Amino acid sequence: MTFNNKLALAVAVASMSSQVQALEVAEIDGTTFSVGGYIKAEGILTDPDGGDRYFDSSARQSRLNFKVDREIEGHDVTAFVEGDFWDNATDTSDTSYAMRLRHAYVKVDNLTLGQTWTGQFYASAPFDVRILDFYGTGVGTIAGSGAVVRPDLVLHYTTGGFRFSFQDPVYSDADVPDMVASYTHRTQAGHAFNLAVTGREVETGLDDSEFGAAISLAGKLNFGDTSVALSGYTGEGNNIQAGWGYNGAASPGTIARKGEVDANGELVSTTGFSAGVSHRFTERLSGNVRYGQVTADEVSPAVEDDTLQVTNVNLIYTYLPGLDLGIEWRDRNALTMPLRPGGQQVELMAMYKF
Repeated sequence: MTFNNKLALAVAVASMSSQVQALEVAEIDGTTFSVGGYIKAEGILTDPDGGDRYFDSSARQSRLNFKVDREIEGHDVTAFVEGDFWDNATDTSDTSYAMRLRHAYVKVDNLTLGQTWTGQFYASAPFDVRILDFYGTGVGTIAGSGAVVRPDLVLHYTTGGFRFSFQDPVYSDADVPDMVASYTHRTQAGHAFNLAVTGREVETGLDDSEFGAAISLAGKLNFGDTSVALSGYTGEGNNIQAGWGYNGAASPGTIARKGEVDANGELVSTTGFSAGVSHRFTERLSGNVRYGQVTADEVSPAVEDDTLQVTNVNLIYTYLPGLDLGIEWRDRNALTMPLRPGGQQVELMAMYKF
C-alpha cells in the first residue's frame, strides 16, 4: 500500500475511532508516522442533590493524535500532538464543538518539553484504577480533578525511577516554575510505588505570595486478576491541582475561586486519600470500585462540608478488540470542578480505541 493510501486510510479510521495503541501510517527514511485516538459516546443520567433529574449525551471526549518517531544521531526523538473536541465550552445547546489542544510536546531520550501532563499527574494516575467519569479522575490524589492538568509548558526529565518536572506556574507573577520531584519503584512481582514532593509559589491576594508544598505516596499492588490502588497526600498551596479548597471546589479563575488561600490570605492545606480495587472477571469483562476524598482544613461558612467524597463503581466489557462498552454508577457529596453537581450519576459509554 502506498503512503498516500495509508494516510487516507488512517484519516478515515481516525474520523470514527480512538486512542491508546496507535495506527502506524508509514515509515519513511527511518521516520515512523502514527495516528491514534478514540471515539467515545456517552449518555449520563444525573440525579443531583436538591434538583431534578436530567439526561445528557455527547461524543465530545473523542480525540485524535499524531506522532512522529525518529532516531537522530543516536537519540530517540518523538513529536506528539493530540486534541479533543471538548472546546472548553459549557453550553451544550451548541453541538458544533471546536477542537482544543491537549498535548503538544517533543521528547528527546529522557527529556520532554511542551504541553502535556503535570508531574502531579504522573505521580498518581499510573497507580490508580480506571473510571469512566471525565471529571472525576484522581479525586483524593495529589493530582485531583483540578483544572491545571496540562499546563502551557512542562519540562520533564526522567532518570532511572526519578522524574523531575518544571511547569508553567499557575500564579502568573511567580518567580519560579511550579516543581515536582518523584520516584517510582517497581517490583518483580508487579507492584509499583511512587513518592512525590511538589512545590510552587502561591498568590495570596495581598500583593504578596507564599511557597506551598505537598507530599504524596501512591501505590498499586497486583495479585493476578485483582489489583489494589492506594494513595494519600497532604500539603498546602496545591488546591488548584487537588480540585478542592477554601470555598469548596477549586477553579482556574480569581484567587478566591482557586481555593488556595483563606479570607486572611493564608494558605489552606488539604489532605486526601483514595482506594480502589480492579478485578478481571474474564478476558473481556473487568470491574472497578474506587473511593476518594479530600479535606480542607478551613472552608467558608457557606460550605457545609469541608470534605469532598466521590465513589465510582463500573463494569467494562471489551466487545471487540479496541471496542469497550461500560456502565458506571457514581456519587459525590458536593459540586466538583468543573460542572459536576453533588448527587448520583449513571453513565453508559461506548469507546473505540485505535
